Amino acid sequence: MAEAKSGDRIAVQNRRARHEYHVLETWETGIVLQGTEVKSLRDGKGNLQDAFARLDGGELWLYNLHISPYEMGNRFNHDPLRPRKLLMHRGQLRKLVGQVEQKGLTLVPLDIHFTGGLAKVNLALVRGKQLHDKRETLRERADQRDVERAYKNRDDS
Repeated sequence: MAEAKSGDRIAVQNRRARHEYHVLETWETGIVLQGTEVKSLRDGKGNLQDAFARLDGGELWLYNLHISPYEMGNRFNHDPLRPRKLLMHRGQLRKLVGQVEQKGLTLVPLDIHFTGGLAKVNLALVRGKQLHDKRETLRERADQRDVERAYKNRDDS
């Protein structure tokens, strides 16, 4: 539902999220940033590895998103790990509250991209994968790669 469109530029991506979790649903949300954070993200200096979102007081917050201080920011720089507010429609938030309260579900950012000059976060509702699920995913990816390789070699001859 909320994939980055072709004109969007992905600044930071969480590649491990799809390996570690089953993605159940995704949303595109806005994010409240300070000036030097935007400049640092445009340079691709962010890390989503341990980031997660949580509902606090009816608002959605993103934790553990590391945005490196902007090199030219001097005293105007920000705290790299401060909690950042996510912007979502009230109806979507209400729906989200019920889903997050289910056992084993969490909110994880998949990527941060720029749409029309605004920073957006693709947020996913996920359930953790078991070890055998991760192995199955790797096996499927390897099988798909083998099929594509065989198909490519067939066309070359």
